[in-house]
Amino acid sequence: MKVLLTAINAKYIHSNLAVRSLRSYAERYADQIEIAEFTINQYKDYILEEIYRKKPDILAFSCYIWNMEYVLDILENVGLILPETKIWLGGPEVSYDSEQLLRKYSQITGIMVGEGEQIFLDLMDYYLEGNGKLEHIPGIIYREEDTVRTSCFPHPSRYLDMDELPFVYNDMEEFANKIIYYESSRGCPFSCRYCLSSIDRRVRFRALGLVTKELQIFLDYRVPQVKFVDRTFNCNHEHAMGIWRYILEHDNGVTNFHFEIEADLIREDELELLAQMRPGLVQLEIGVQSTNPRTLEAVHRRTDFEKIARVSRRITEGHNIHQHLDLIAGLPYEDYESFGRSFDMVYELHPQELQLGFLKVLKGSGMQEDAHRYGIVYRKKPTYEVLSTRWLTFGEILKLKAVEEMLEVYHNSQQFSNTIRALEIQFPSPFSLYESLAEFYEKKGKGGAAYSRMQRLELLRDFAHETDPERGEWYDEQLILDLYLRENAKTRPAWAKDQGADRPQMVQFYKREEETHVFLPGYEAYNWKQLMKMTHLEHFYYRYGKEEEHWMLFDYQERDPLTRDARTKTLIFPAFPYKIINN
Repeated sequence: MKVLLTAINAKYIHSNLAVRSLRSYAERYADQIEIAEFTINQYKDYILEEIYRKKPDILAFSCYIWNMEYVLDILENVGLILPETKIWLGGPEVSYDSEQLLRKYSQITGIMVGEGEQIFLDLMDYYLEGNGKLEHIPGIIYREEDTVRTSCFPHPSRYLDMDELPFVYNDMEEFANKIIYYESSRGCPFSCRYCLSSIDRRVRFRALGLVTKELQIFLDYRVPQVKFVDRTFNCNHEHAMGIWRYILEHDNGVTNFHFEIEADLIREDELELLAQMRPGLVQLEIGVQSTNPRTLEAVHRRTDFEKIARVSRRITEGHNIHQHLDLIAGLPYEDYESFGRSFDMVYELHPQELQLGFLKVLKGSGMQEDAHRYGIVYRKKPTYEVLSTRWLTFGEILKLKAVEEMLEVYHNSQQFSNTIRALEIQFPSPFSLYESLAEFYEKKGKGGAAYSRMQRLELLRDFAHETDPERGEWYDEQLILDLYLRENAKTRPAWAKDQGADRPQMVQFYKREEETHVFLPGYEAYNWKQLMKMTHLEHFYYRYGKEEEHWMLFDYQERDPLTRDARTKTLIFPAFPYKIINN
């Protein structure tokens, strides 16, 4: 008998931890269990064809809000072309309306509800060994002829000891160029109404000795990124400190570790430890969601924004940790103006990334129960995203969507940072800047389309010149600075100053560097022509918004580990040796 565990991921770079955990836990049947991974960017017909070629006897899907529409479409057709195949579903998207799904889709044999490893093993015992009966397997809802039956206990999940879960990454070659997802705890001690993690408040931890042993495998293999899926990584101080201390002491200079934390739980010794991390070793995701006290109270989120802000600023000071701060639009009591204030307060913390997300009314969440009470209207199919609330109209949601696009393009990409900082002073608040950018795009008919980086730069230039025409040359220089910080662009914008007149001084500089390597140590193997191609030298006439002639050298072999910007040296010409005025 052949079993196929199927995952449809959001992106190719993702790997599915759930299906691997199921197969690893059912290790004695591993020879009969195959994993197939696809993405939502692939054609459904291709996925259907691949499943048909494998002809599984049992087909199981891992179900989430981002892939559920795909899964339902595919399973309907699998039922037509492989009518004898038993189809099982599992995952958060099917754990709260299982009976309805079974009644609606006759192709589904059954659904695993809640934590799945032990349930899946029991199913394998039943199908592959003929042991027991379906009605004796806790945690499933299944079809028996035309009747839907349940064998769920009052709480369907059977909590496992985290130390009993086997390590799933035995063949690291399989995960080359992919993000590794790792789990050192399950559950969450908090009760946020919009989150499914609040349902399981019994937090379980994997033994620190096991965790560090497994992390060392990732370190030895030098994987690019390990993303912890723990819902609140630092809810246990000793557990968090043990892991952070280990990755600090065993840093391989390559691997990055991502953690989702509660900033207002951070202690002083944790901040001191984090301050010692190599730049780029750690990145932290911090859920702020809102700064409106009434909103936070309504969603049962008890956070102290002032402490979050203090912690975030401390982390920022070290310039060694990427910070990703989250906001959610569409929560109770948060109107358009209130959300703008939340945006500004979080933006002023200067995170590398500010995610403007939108409320998703998840099945089984407290927010689903509260939706009518708060007048929350949301999509009835995945992703269940908010359409309007008593405080936000659909029109205002659309305006926030446009702001989100501008934020992603011009802030979170970190490709236009200097120009955006120059523009910020022209607006009463950061939110109003991105709001105005969105309105500019709409006026030009440019919203919602995909553009190259150069096209985005041109649009930002048009916006800057329209906003503040008297400082056009200053903005042009900031745009050129942003352009060359990220790449040694071979094509200059048509409006950029011609470098022909500067070439004699540039040649003089690079010939001098070929002899001395004062500003480009490590380039000793290259002649001046090669140095000129490998780096970039730009002549500027403004600095910090004031007229001040200078040159800037861009070194692309040395990059900022957080921003990926080229290292720069700001120089005064033409005297030798050139004076460095900023590194």
